[in-house]
Amino acid sequence: ANGIVHVSAKDLGTGKEQAIKIESSGGLSDEEVEKMVNDAEQYAEEDKEKREGVEVKNQAETLIYSTEKSVSELGEKLPEEDKTKIEACCEQLKKSLETEDLDAIKSDLEALTQASHKMAELLYSQQAEQQTATAEQGNEDSQDGDEKSDKDDEDIVDADFEEVKK
Repeated sequence: ANGIVHVSAKDLGTGKEQAIKIESSGGLSDEEVEKMVNDAEQYAEEDKEKREGVEVKNQAETLIYSTEKSVSELGEKLPEEDKTKIEACCEQLKKSLETEDLDAIKSDLEALTQASHKMAELLYSQQAEQQTATAEQGNEDSQDGDEKSDKDDEDIVDADFEEVKK
């Protein structure tokens, strides 16, 4: 409560003891505290705007990175038209980041988000089609397997058992 900390430690094996005492060298007066609170309230809106700007920029940089990575990983799976549109949106967003115009960054961020969503939609629809085709082929194979397993099931004998505990 008074800003003083006193700590001591004793080694029981050797009997040596060390101690440290930390005291506050001086405190702030009530006027200084009040001034700091007023400054914080005065600059709260400005700080909020700066924070929002930094968050939007970070979000834009993250989206650019992840989108470019996805485009390079997809390669030929992505149609050239979509690839060109996404790359153009990335470049526009990079230019907006350089100008630091928050409204431009937000609008370009939204455009790139929409373009990347279309890319993801396309990718997942292709994936779903492949899974459907694979599942249909798997169903045909399992039906053939069921016919074979019916013949194998004829030799099954039910048995009862008891567990003997020692």
